[in-house]
Amino acid sequence: MEINWKQKLSSRKFWAALTGFVGAVAVVCGAGESVIAEVSAIISAAGVLIAYILGESMVDSAASENKNTDQAQ
Repeated sequence: MEINWKQKLSSRKFWAALTGFVGAVAVVCGAGESVIAEVSAIISAAGVLIAYILGESMVDSAASENKNTDQAQ
């Protein structure tokens, strides 16, 4: 079974789970609340950015394929 990384990285559920996991690990390691909040914010921001980039690349790819099939006809 092959993992579709493009789909995983564009998933809000994945980023929410990753943020929760890292936050829990930070609590166990004794990090302060401000550190946990900052790390969670960075992970969330990265998730939004990556999801946006992958989403736009999928839209551009689909538009390019549609343009190529229209020109072939």
